[in-house]
Amino acid sequence: MSTEETGKFTFTPADWVPFKDHEVVERLRKMTPEELEQHPNPDVNIRILANSGVVVMAEKFMGIRNSMLTGERFSTIFGNPNPNSHMPLAELINRNRVDCKNCVFVTMDEWADEDGNVAPPTYRSGFTYSFMKYFINKIDEDLRPLPENVLYPTTENIEYFSDLIDEKTGGGIDYFTSGPGWAGHIAFIDPCPEYTNVADMDEYLQQPAKIVTLHPLTIAQNSLHGVFGQSGDLTSVPPKAATIGPRDVLHAKKRVESHGLTTSGTFSSWQRMVSRLITHGPVTPMVPGSIYQLLPCTIFLSPSIAQPIECMETVGY
Repeated sequence: MSTEETGKFTFTPADWVPFKDHEVVERLRKMTPEELEQHPNPDVNIRILANSGVVVMAEKFMGIRNSMLTGERFSTIFGNPNPNSHMPLAELINRNRVDCKNCVFVTMDEWADEDGNVAPPTYRSGFTYSFMKYFINKIDEDLRPLPENVLYPTTENIEYFSDLIDEKTGGGIDYFTSGPGWAGHIAFIDPCPEYTNVADMDEYLQQPAKIVTLHPLTIAQNSLHGVFGQSGDLTSVPPKAATIGPRDVLHAKKRVESHGLTTSGTFSSWQRMVSRLITHGPVTPMVPGSIYQLLPCTIFLSPSIAQPIECMETVGY
């Protein structure tokens, strides 16, 4: 029977596609929500939950509050820009008069230009700008963490940023949270040469913070984000970034990943397939988030992201 009669059409994905195994991807497309919640590693807890961001922010707040009550250090990491989560967290801190002086707050990444110069905190589309404006500066001044305990990557500190994180957090971030990018990244740990030229996964996991060349998918994804106008304006997205490394994920004491982004609240999402690659595909530097399969963690999937992937032939853009 010909391919025309069977409706089959075979091809090799474009060179820049990070993961190309058709057989693996076809298996992942068909996985049901019930199958997605199962994982052979008992330390990988996959949960389908709507609005899991509420749980994550509640746990951050509990850690911050407990640090005030016990006098113990609490460290956590923040992805940016995320004003709609960070402003409510700041409000909780203020309303409950929670002193953050024992806290260490870390940001994951920041944009960089073609020469590797990291964007300054004044860059309006920048992550540090958003973090400071919509979180740190929203906290009442007398409750804020010590300035030296607010860590973000810069041109000056990127070479030792992972060492700085370990020093300030006592060997690793207490509550590490993240969400995947289109290319499978954690922070800006992309499937890029700066991270993928390794002999094995053990070497991969030991890599610290770096300046990286962003994958084309990461640039395309971010052109759809609010700070760049949600309009596919590729020229507005910087070509490089400063990012934490796999080592910082490895050193974390508790890890929580959330998969739930859709395009402005629609069914359309670039996360649906990469979520499957991260949770049930091969563990590989070409899908950076797949390292969570090797580490104790909780991964929340929204009900929408957990839906099987099918040909929707009557749906356009």
